[in-house]
Amino acid sequence: MVYLLIIRFPPHIFDCYCCRFAILGKDHRRTRVANAYFSLFMAVGNVLGFATGSYSGWYKILPFTMTDACDVDCANLKSAFFLDIIFIAITTYLSVLAAKEVPLGSRDRSTPFLEEGLEGGQAEEAFLWELFGTFRYFSAPIWIVLSVTALNWIGWFPFLLFDTDWMGREIYGGQPNEGDNYNSGVRMGAFGLMLNSVVLGITSVLMEKLCSKWGAGFIWGVSNILMALCFLAMLVLSYVANHLDYIGHGLPPIGIVIGALVIFSFLGIPLAITYSVPYALISSRIESLGLGQGLSMGVLNLAIVIPQVVVSLGSGPWDQLFGGGNSPAFAVAGVAALTGGLVAILAIPRSSSQKPRLVLP
Repeated sequence: MVYLLIIRFPPHIFDCYCCRFAILGKDHRRTRVANAYFSLFMAVGNVLGFATGSYSGWYKILPFTMTDACDVDCANLKSAFFLDIIFIAITTYLSVLAAKEVPLGSRDRSTPFLEEGLEGGQAEEAFLWELFGTFRYFSAPIWIVLSVTALNWIGWFPFLLFDTDWMGREIYGGQPNEGDNYNSGVRMGAFGLMLNSVVLGITSVLMEKLCSKWGAGFIWGVSNILMALCFLAMLVLSYVANHLDYIGHGLPPIGIVIGALVIFSFLGIPLAITYSVPYALISSRIESLGLGQGLSMGVLNLAIVIPQVVVSLGSGPWDQLFGGGNSPAFAVAGVAALTGGLVAILAIPRSSSQKPRLVLP
């Protein structure tokens, strides 16, 4: 069932944010609205993708994918690739046709860093130095946003890597390539991710109102705490499942499965906020520095990519250290998410658009 992991793993959306900022310019309200629409349409795509992953009969719809050398799972994998190619081609064509971008050469690209050390055509060649050179211009609020972003993604990547595997191993009690339990669990995990995407879309619609009333930093912090609670619930559910006698004998009780699907669904709320709020916060704080949006988004991406590398390299050995399974990685994810939530609530200034009070003399 490898094809499920391929179509459900979210794409690197970071360059899309850079493109969006380049189109919207410095209008922060339009940026916030664009964030919400971005998450909404991502949710629509996720729903379709995860629905595809939860369906195991694509080889019947595209029978030419199944051959003597390619069994049912292989045919479903090939079908997923064909669908990916078709939709990527269509959406890429529509994006190129619709987006009217202003060439970078026609804009004023001067930044404090460039004025000191870069001139003319050397700017593009020294992009990496330019990227790291921006660090010295960052204020404390920007470093706080970057720190919370790193903690946030240390929390997310174990889930994004192991969610369907957790459902197949620890809820359905199966092992890859050993019986049908694991495959059934992975398909149910894909269905849970489809529900997750539905909740993500609903949250995206409400995002602007929530952030306007309570402040983006506060909403981000609360979502991280909710994410930590969901990971804690996954650990509890794994413990309960391991102490029931169905493991190795049959399918899990319906209550265990419903509990796992509810957790997957609730995680759609913090995921929607993760896909939008950090970028809006960093965008509103870098304008005064005179740094380009693309350069600043590149720095924010470092706070996302570095945790991804750490989790990818360390989660396997970390899990084996505690006897295997996905629970140790989810425990680290919960601690990181809780820490990031507390830092966001306590350290990021509230920026809700509340009406000022009338002060009488």
